[in-house]
Amino acid sequence: MSLLPRTPSHIPFVSRGMVLVLIGLGLALTACSPTLSRFERTLATNDSATAALQQWCATRGIAAPAVVQAESDRSEREAASPAIRTALGVGPEEPLAYRHVRLRCGDAVLSDAKNWYVPARLTPAMNTTLETTRTPFGTVVRPLGFHRERLESRRGRAAECPAGTVLSHKAVLRLSDGRGISFVTECYTRANLAKGTS
Repeated sequence: MSLLPRTPSHIPFVSRGMVLVLIGLGLALTACSPTLSRFERTLATNDSATAALQQWCATRGIAAPAVVQAESDRSEREAASPAIRTALGVGPEEPLAYRHVRLRCGDAVLSDAKNWYVPARLTPAMNTTLETTRTPFGTVVRPLGFHRERLESRRGRAAECPAGTVLSHKAVLRLSDGRGISFVTECYTRANLAKGTS
């Protein structure tokens, strides 16, 4: 007669444990991924996240043509915190616009981003384009010659990012005179790593 326990309840416990181990191993491997390191370098060399993603999409062969578009819910609203207003250099009464987008290249969503921007510091044509099209913010405001002030960069998911985030950024986009035009939180997805040719 076997002395080994035959209790069926042991099986789910082992399965859950194995799932947790595999998830932890997957996250550790992602954090050490050379592809993630290359992706970080691509982002770091561009002031525009849109330009970086378009370059990355083309290099990795994620989609052809490598065109990034912004999908957004125009009815969504989120008030800017005092910290965001301070970073942009605007008072509590200054109007800010809000855009929550998913930047997509082909079928792949590469970034989930929230953007609070100062309409008064853009041209009327730029504001109209942002309100009525799927053109990404970085593409629309490129003629302003903005630069990126990186506030935070971390591997993995920040608190405000959805599950599946491999890289989290916060930044302010500034004009040459230092005025902020946009505060962004950017959550880059696993799709940046899961497919490609390099």
